[in-house]
Amino acid sequence: MPAITTQQFLEIEQIKEGIVILRDKTLRGILMVSSLNFSLKSEEEQAAILYQFQSLLNSLDFSCQIVAQSRRLNITGYLDKLKNLEEKQENKLLQVQTRGYREFIEGFIKQGSIMTKNFFAVIPFYPSPLEFKKTAPDSKIQKEKTVSFLTEESFQACKNQLWQRMEFLALGLKRCGLQTIPLITNELIELFWGLHHPREAEFGYYPEIPPELVQ
Repeated sequence: MPAITTQQFLEIEQIKEGIVILRDKTLRGILMVSSLNFSLKSEEEQAAILYQFQSLLNSLDFSCQIVAQSRRLNITGYLDKLKNLEEKQENKLLQVQTRGYREFIEGFIKQGSIMTKNFFAVIPFYPSPLEFKKTAPDSKIQKEKTVSFLTEESFQACKNQLWQRMEFLALGLKRCGLQTIPLITNELIELFWGLHHPREAEFGYYPEIPPELVQ
């Protein structure tokens, strides 16, 4: 019996040109969204924000998903820089002070949970059946099923329509005082890697992404 890999359980088939392609051939674009402190706004500002957000929701003719992600703050790189600075420090007193500061930060992180929050908007696009091209099953392999796939031309057409949705949502969120940025391929890979490897994402470095995977 062949071994079953983790990838076989993932819904993601491919990440291409900043677009997530799922196994059912539907597409997803992801916007990273800034935050604002609503409680610090005046009543007039709060009312304006709520009105703009309500107007945005009423204007949407497609679904979208809002995701809030909480993670422990990863300062591995910062601690490594402090350690490198400590080792290169020629003044003994400054070296001791640098070591003490680094150890204080390490202990502070271990004792408490310093969290960081990220917000994302996930925008879907469902290609029409006419966009798909099918390959006939191999007559020699009876168990082989017909496979549907998007041609490059169809993918580009669907991608353009998805980008229009993302731009429309980004403009609506901007009216609410929120900034957005679309995630590119390597950022999407890092995001999903962190979701499936939460422990490693909180302590340590993200793996290097091979250039051939970045499209």
